[in-house]
Amino acid sequence: MIRPTSKEDVATIIAIAEKSWVAAYRDILSAEQYDYMIRKFYSPEALQQTMEEQAFLLCYSGGEATGFAAYQLNYPAGGYCKIHKLYVLPDVHGTGTGRKLVHEIAKIAGENQCTRLTLNVNKYNKALGFYEKMGFRVERPEVIDIGRGYVMDDFVMELPL
Repeated sequence: MIRPTSKEDVATIIAIAEKSWVAAYRDILSAEQYDYMIRKFYSPEALQQTMEEQAFLLCYSGGEATGFAAYQLNYPAGGYCKIHKLYVLPDVHGTGTGRKLVHEIAKIAGENQCTRLTLNVNKYNKALGFYEKMGFRVERPEVIDIGRGYVMDDFVMELPL
């Protein structure tokens, strides 16, 4: 089951993010950058602020929240839907949770006249292969300054709907 979130889901989202980030980033970020980013993006205050700008979905399996995604319609421009976040608990990788979340966002995007999904993924993140299997293609590299001398070294990927 996939459902929209509310402010009451902040603790659940943070718990999934913390477990997912260890698996996704422990080998590609320094411990200092990892700590900085998790605090910057997943403190309760930061997450509540983000929830005012982006729509979040939670995916459940067997009554347990197993993943979440955040997206924004018409971002960066009309016709686009940006997936800002997509994280799945490591112990359920390969079970279709990520695929279900992408399909749900694609459905919502299509219902809102978006013709493309777009996202950023770290160039060294294992999820790159998942997105390619989903049909996303690398459009360009992008380096984003996130403060304190840290950057996100990403690929921008797109999927036509």
